[in-house]
Formats: sequence, structure tokens, C-alpha cells
Amino acid sequence: MDIKGKNNKINLLEFGAEDLGAVVGGLGMKPYRAAQICRWIYSSGADSFSAMTDISKTDREKLSETAEIRPPELSKRIVSHDRTEKYLFSLQDGEKVESVLIPDEGRLTLCISSQAGCALGCRFCLTGAGGMRRNLLPHEITGQALVAERLAVSGAAPDRQAHEGRRITNIVLMGMGEPLLNTENVVEALRRLISPRMFNISPRRITLSTAGVVPGIKALGDSGLGVNLAVSVNAPNDEIRDSIMPVNRKYPLKALVKALKDYPLAPRRRITVEYVMLGGINDRPEHAAELGRLLRGLKCKINLIPFNEHAGSIFKRPEAASVLTFQERLHSMNYTAFIRESRGADILAACGQLRGLSARKTLTEEKPGV
Repeated sequence: MDIKGKNNKINLLEFGAEDLGAVVGGLGMKPYRAAQICRWIYSSGADSFSAMTDISKTDREKLSETAEIRPPELSKRIVSHDRTEKYLFSLQDGEKVESVLIPDEGRLTLCISSQAGCALGCRFCLTGAGGMRRNLLPHEITGQALVAERLAVSGAAPDRQAHEGRRITNIVLMGMGEPLLNTENVVEALRRLISPRMFNISPRRITLSTAGVVPGIKALGDSGLGVNLAVSVNAPNDEIRDSIMPVNRKYPLKALVKALKDYPLAPRRRITVEYVMLGGINDRPEHAAELGRLLRGLKCKINLIPFNEHAGSIFKRPEAASVLTFQERLHSMNYTAFIRESRGADILAACGQLRGLSARKTLTEEKPGV
């Protein structure tokens, strides 16, 4: 890893809490300074060393000379009529990714990206249309949360009353990319999000969403992190899933369901099955019955997500009556099934609509205010 930026300074955000101790020691400072620095950055939102008043002036000057706090650059932001916010981040090499902040009663959820682009090419997903650029590094993943929280806590968001003084309570890895094709970096990012010395977010409030990369599901389970798992099933059989999700040809439904049943779950925890409903494709009552048979024996809940239409899409939103009938059929088979309307559809921030490579066309310019 190149730990120095263009100004030849060390970016402290590239290090986890344990590694930061070695970095601080290497600068000739006492190792306990690392805990103080973490507290200032991740608990207090400090973006400069001058704010770290319990660190000696000499050490602050030393830090300023050799290091920096450099998260991804927030270059654009747009706000939906439902108060959802979409952020466009510019990374150090010029790549761009998007995140979505979703305010709700009692919680503030941030949807973050794990890759610049996506290689899976799901036919209904706008994100994959731009192709795959590269994996994100751990600090590029967590940096999205750092910037978003600074905005929320400071009240710099356009709707101050919506977010001011609030901290991010929930994280979902449902943004750009397939997290389990970037497993090593994603797992490290999750460790930092969970760490009491860094973001200190409970694993119960973090959800990783996958299109069904079976080896990655096993690796995530083996990590022992205990985060929630969501999987985009989106079809009741291999024939339909093959046609809309190319990943199914490598990891078909039988293998996927087995991996989900093997995933370690704490008591009373369930896997979330995501099912994007495409009008005339996968939304008929017989599809619901087939899905119920497929998932039999799996501890799960099902989120039914009516497709969000966008310009150029060949798919249509299902009829409201079809969605209700689908839900009722699942209920009759003793499944817990919810109808989830995605937030921020008017700003292309809804499920499957993030696409950082075209963000200049879909976002309006606004001063970030960080």
C-alpha cells in the first residue's frame, strides 16, 4: 500500500486502530497517542491535528508535518424529496463512487460502496452498466461513513432539522459493487466499523448485501464478525435467474441456498432475502410459491422490492396488485415478507441505481460543506 499522498504525507485513515499505534511510535511519539488520535477522528470528527487539544503542541506539530487526515473527497451532493441524500466521492486516483444517506425515525442509515463499478452485470441494475473499475481499499470504504457522519453531526446537510446532531446508526454495504468480490478489503473495513476505538457500530446494525458469491459468503461467515447478511435472490429458479443475473451461472440457486443455510447465525437472527420484482418476469403467484419451496428450511425474512424504472431500462415495475398477491402467497407459506419501497428514486439513489461513472450527468453541483 502506498501510504503517502501527493504531498508525501501519511494518511492516518489508511490504518486500523492497532496499526496506528506502530505508525505513531515510528514518528517518535508515545504509543498511547494512537488511542487519542482515533478518538478525535472517529468520535469527535476532527479533520485537523490542531483540534486535538489533549495532545501536546510538539506532537501536534510533528503530526502536521508528516501526516494528514484525508478521506475521500465529497465533490457533489443531491437531496431527494424524501430527504434521502446521495453523495459522489472522488478517490485519490480520480475514480468515483456513490453513497446514500437514508434518514428515518430513530435511525440514520448509510449505504456505502465497496467497488468502483461492478463486474456482475445484473441486467436490471444501473450500477453494473458502467463496468468494473477497481476494488476499494478499506479506508476508501470507511471514509464514506466518516464524511457522511461529519455532515450529519455538523448539520451541514441542506435539511438541517433532518440530520443535525445525529450520528450514523446503521451501515449497509449495498452501494456500488459486489462486496464479496472484494472480501479482504471489505472484511478489514468491517473490523474498523465495528471497532470500539474507531466507528464503534454494532455488528447487528451492519448489513452486507451480496448477489450470491458463494465462496465470499463462507469467508464472511468464517470471519466471525457477526454482521447481517442479505442476498439478492430475485428469481425462484435458475432459468429466470440466469437470464437476469449472470452470477447464477457460476453459483446456481442450489449452491447459494446451501451456503446461506451454512452461514453462522446468532439466536433470533435471520438472513434477509432480497427479491427485486420485475413486471411480467418474476412477479406471478406461481413464482412466489416456487420461491417458498426454494427457501424452505432457511432462517430468513423476505424483502419484496418493486423495480425502480429508469431511463433506458427494458424492465417494468410490477402492478401493485401483483406485489400484494405475491406477498400474500408467501405469508400463506409462513414466511415473513415485507414490501420495501426504495428511497431516493427521484435522484437515482434507489436500489440498483447508483452509477458513479455517470454521476456528473445525474447530480447537481452543491458546495459540500465539510
